[in-house]
Amino acid sequence: MRAAVFYGPGVNVTSLGHRTDLALLRLGGTLVQDRGDHLVVRSPHNPAHWWGNFLLLPAVPAPRDTAAWLDRFAAEFPDAEHVALGFDGVDDRPDALTALTGHGLHAAATTVMTATAVHLPRHCDRRATCRPLTSDADWEQAVELQVLCHQHDDGGDPADHRVFATAKALTDRRLVEAGHGARFGAFTDGLLVAQAGLFTAEPGLVRFQSVQTHPGFRGRGLAATLVHRLGHHGFDALGAVTLVMVVDPGHPAIRLYRSLGFTGSQAQLQAHRPPAHGPA
Repeated sequence: MRAAVFYGPGVNVTSLGHRTDLALLRLGGTLVQDRGDHLVVRSPHNPAHWWGNFLLLPAVPAPRDTAAWLDRFAAEFPDAEHVALGFDGVDDRPDALTALTGHGLHAAATTVMTATAVHLPRHCDRRATCRPLTSDADWEQAVELQVLCHQHDDGGDPADHRVFATAKALTDRRLVEAGHGARFGAFTDGLLVAQAGLFTAEPGLVRFQSVQTHPGFRGRGLAATLVHRLGHHGFDALGAVTLVMVVDPGHPAIRLYRSLGFTGSQAQLQAHRPPAHGPA
């Protein structure tokens, strides 16, 4: 287990998921403020990004303290339409989140997976061209794919999500151009049909982000091909020792990542309340 990352007088971050999240957010311009007993994570450049504007608590609060933390969030983010709370630690049980649902929060325990090598996928799509995103047209397609996948998988207003996706793509492009990582795409006849990012969070520790496949091209091995290719890029070009991936434990993709060499190491605990008009 790597050592905790120290942020100030009272806060150490031990969760590998939250640590890598915070590292990449800070590289992209997010502010992390230590309040002594929690962190305030603020992204003025992308206020629509729920997990760029949240509070990180040291642990899941006792039921009697939840309302007070919701008040703190409202005080820190008076204009926010969402609520987002993250919970540090590697020993918290996911069932500790159940009390939060009584406050209208959606609680989730995602699985943090790590790998020190990537295996060749059982099923590859050798017809697609896998390469880094470089041009304006590539990044425009990245936004369109993000919006399409979100609309297909989660619903909501695509116009609202486009605001988030556009700002996120701009941040990712700046990170790529600054040498912090790469975003690769799989292209078929010039169309971006899958994408994934990989960025250095700490020396030797790199984090996958936003592995997505076009709804009309799923089941062809594109994600496996892309993760395998990008994982090798991490080891060869970014000096990776450990790859980190965060995934919903109920998502079918978790079997794919295991087949590529990833193993579950921790649970990352979070709770949020989306804006009243729907997810972003």
